[in-house]
Amino acid sequence: MRYDIIMMGHISKDIIIDEQGRETRLYGGALLYSSISAARSGARVLAITKAAREDFRALDVAKAEKNIDLASIESPNSTSILNKFLSADHERRETTLLSSAEPFAATDIPAGATAKIIDLAGLFVGELPDSLIEELAGKAEIAADAQGLLREAQADRRMLFRDWKNKSRYLPLVRYFKADAAEAEILTGLTDREKAARTIAAWGRNASGRELEVMVTHNTEVIAHVDGKVYRAPFTPSNLSGRTGRGDTTFAAYLAWRLNHDPQESVRFAAALCSIKMEAPGPFQGSLEDVFARMERDRA
Repeated sequence: MRYDIIMMGHISKDIIIDEQGRETRLYGGALLYSSISAARSGARVLAITKAAREDFRALDVAKAEKNIDLASIESPNSTSILNKFLSADHERRETTLLSSAEPFAATDIPAGATAKIIDLAGLFVGELPDSLIEELAGKAEIAADAQGLLREAQADRRMLFRDWKNKSRYLPLVRYFKADAAEAEILTGLTDREKAARTIAAWGRNASGRELEVMVTHNTEVIAHVDGKVYRAPFTPSNLSGRTGRGDTTFAAYLAWRLNHDPQESVRFAAALCSIKMEAPGPFQGSLEDVFARMERDRA
């Protein structure tokens, strides 16, 4: 079966505590937010995940999407993450890995399944081993999220961000790379988002001289560095009740739209879609018409 995008990653039983101490429990995870975002953007998606069987119900919302096929692999445990936000803009948070599903392997992709892009939609270090990039690079263009490469569970299960020690080896094998502003700073030491994006893109230059496309998200905007140019679009949510999953949603929408559109249009599309998503908890549930209307509103 030929897909536009194959996505690999855990679903997560999320516990969210906002800056006022209010608690919300819901199913999330990079794979869930990403697959629905890409599917509603028109891409044909194969979503591969691992979880305890009793948590497969988290995928019911994805099963309802006509553009998603699912490959659910049973694991002794599901991934569960506690997110405690420390500021009203939801830029500062503490995260704790309460439990984790088994890591992925290249053999988890069903025989006969191929795609233009394989998106490694990770939540923490070890979920999608670095070696997967090398194993899969010859099969499709690789997309990777810094979150799954930098966010590491400590002995007390708190998750802290560390620099990616293998970045020089693996970035040249990646075609699309996404980081938020804090992750970009950890990788490069630069607080300027544009400079950080340019630096990461240069690190990802492959043997043929091609740089990777780099997305950096921030609470105000999303930028993409493509072929030496920076493209940007603002986030315009009316509230942040659906802030969790911002980066996953934006990146997946960009990847889906980028299949047939230029970088500027893809950045604008992704920012508009995610702005709508951030106004309600859970994965994006809007339509293309909603996204186009937001794009026109934000253009004005």
